[in-house]
Amino acid sequence: MTMQKRFRLSTRAFGAEPGMPDVAALARWVAGHRGTTADITTYLLDQSLAPQLGAGIDRPCAGGKFCADRIRASLIGIVEGCATDEIAVRTEALIEDAAGIVVQKRGVWCTLPAPHMLGLSDAYYHDEEEWCYAITGAYRTLMRAMRDCGIPGHVLICEKAEEAEIAALAGQKQFFFQPRTDRGSLVNLMEHQRQIAVRPDQLATVFDLSNEYELRKIIVVDADAEAIARTLSHLDPDQVSVGGYCMDGCDEYWNNLVDAAVYTR
Repeated sequence: MTMQKRFRLSTRAFGAEPGMPDVAALARWVAGHRGTTADITTYLLDQSLAPQLGAGIDRPCAGGKFCADRIRASLIGIVEGCATDEIAVRTEALIEDAAGIVVQKRGVWCTLPAPHMLGLSDAYYHDEEEWCYAITGAYRTLMRAMRDCGIPGHVLICEKAEEAEIAALAGQKQFFFQPRTDRGSLVNLMEHQRQIAVRPDQLATVFDLSNEYELRKIIVVDADAEAIARTLSHLDPDQVSVGGYCMDGCDEYWNNLVDAAVYTR
């Protein structure tokens, strides 16, 4: 009788949304960070990362959609959410954020909202292509500044798979993640990325599209045993990871994610 062995897939985070703290929690956190420059975004970055590190996530990732305020405040040429002049970037606050992440653990990625998530409008360029070029150029500048501080790469979380944004920004150091996808979104993502993060209910669509697009890796978000088995029937274990994006109860969430990332053979 052959005994089955248990193996563990790698785990990867795509950020988290810790939620606004109550006054007591924020006061305790501030007391433990005296002597440092910090604001609410700094707190949320710390809270998004700490449970991942505690759970032993292989590729942790600080940040989330809450970083939109930081990016908006860093953009020059934006007035009340509207571009009124040529776009440029102040990188100082983002550099401080990067330094605060790196000091906790090297190799941690950072999640930022994709450009369309900022809710900005254009009253300066008056041309969709020029506006896209300007805002994606600003993103390249701010991400490069963070990489210079030791952040190896960024997850760009998106509500829509905007083809122009993906074409401009996707690469080895930038990965677009859409928490809820459909076939059209997956086509846009797989056109420009050789890796895809997808929930179990969209695996069949990904397998179908892999006949048209090169696929090197699947990250199964919130995977269960059945989803892992289905994915391993198409790809080798080194091409499969288990991914997570926490919205609530993150200590338990990341621990459960690590526990779920197992398979038997």
